[in-house]
Amino acid sequence: MFPFLQTGHYETSTVSGESVRAFVPGPLPPDHGAIDLLRLQGLLAEATQAVGRLDGMTSNFPNLKMFLYSYVRKEAVLSSQIEGTQSSLSDLLLYENAETPGAPLEDVEEVSNYVAALQHGLRRLEGGFPLSLRLVREIHKVLLAKGRARHAQPGEFRRSQNWIGGTRPGNAAYVPPPPEYVLDCMSRLEAFLHKQDDGLPLLLRAGLAHAQFETIHPFLDGNGRVGRMLVTLLLTEKRLLGEPVLYLSLFFKKHRSVYYERLNGTRSDKGWTEWLEFFLEGVKETANQAAQTAVEIERLFRLDGQRVEDFGRAAPSAVVVYQVAQASPIFSIKHAVKETGLTFPTASAAVERLVRAGILEESSGKRRDRLFVYRKYLDLLNREL
Repeated sequence: MFPFLQTGHYETSTVSGESVRAFVPGPLPPDHGAIDLLRLQGLLAEATQAVGRLDGMTSNFPNLKMFLYSYVRKEAVLSSQIEGTQSSLSDLLLYENAETPGAPLEDVEEVSNYVAALQHGLRRLEGGFPLSLRLVREIHKVLLAKGRARHAQPGEFRRSQNWIGGTRPGNAAYVPPPPEYVLDCMSRLEAFLHKQDDGLPLLLRAGLAHAQFETIHPFLDGNGRVGRMLVTLLLTEKRLLGEPVLYLSLFFKKHRSVYYERLNGTRSDKGWTEWLEFFLEGVKETANQAAQTAVEIERLFRLDGQRVEDFGRAAPSAVVVYQVAQASPIFSIKHAVKETGLTFPTASAAVERLVRAGILEESSGKRRDRLFVYRKYLDLLNREL
């Protein structure tokens, strides 16, 4: 017999002939006393204010769509790097422009899948579809559509035991609930996401939900990435954020060992407050960094945009090509033609004018099918990657 805890209980099962101790989490929120709300009060206020500042700033951002295009891709790279992929932001942008990336193709495909899965979830929310088990499975199906994990039952909750760390469940660092408990655990998590009468602040709800999702580990693969998406989707659905601009993967990657340690701590009676402190600190730091990055990007776009508008008769075509660079900081002239409708000679002349002005630079070293990079913008996006 294993003890029943406020946070859940252990079940014994037999996997491949050996006895396994699997943890089944209790429903959220944890029982009274498991979270020290008074201790969290100050940090919660700071994190909420930081998110509010970020939301107010980005809602008035003149180039919001372009910012989101690249920022979502930065998040995709970071979240996938936590899971061990080697793809960079430049690799992803090259792949999306039908160019050859420097990282293994399967790694880049996984990052591209992440972008597609997140965008699918956001589109569904915008269309009025609720954040639900069905949507979570849809997102997972897109996430695992291609790449090395495409055989790991995309879009389906697992029907076999998984584990974290170790070579088998018997020597694993953590064993999630047996498969027969997964649907019930996830259904209770879904109910918690939409509960409105408990007075729990949304940021705490998001932190609890992320940890619970990782504890359940409902899929054979992709749990970390879907669990991190869950935070952004929840904050967006509940309108704490007008736009999906808060992503915690950079903070989790920088503090990876503490991240896993705090998640593991939620499976005991005393770990929830420590996890929520870590989570709120991540929200505050991430929101402040995102706001600062948005300020710097807006300033860069404004100053370079003014320079482009001063090109005289060359300005009209240069402006539309510059907009391509803002949306995709690595691109070919062929891509610029496709996006702008300009003729190849006109687009080529505009690109060359931007290169001479020091806004773009040629990055491929090839005579044909050359690639151009908006280096100052890419450097801002790559900061801390």
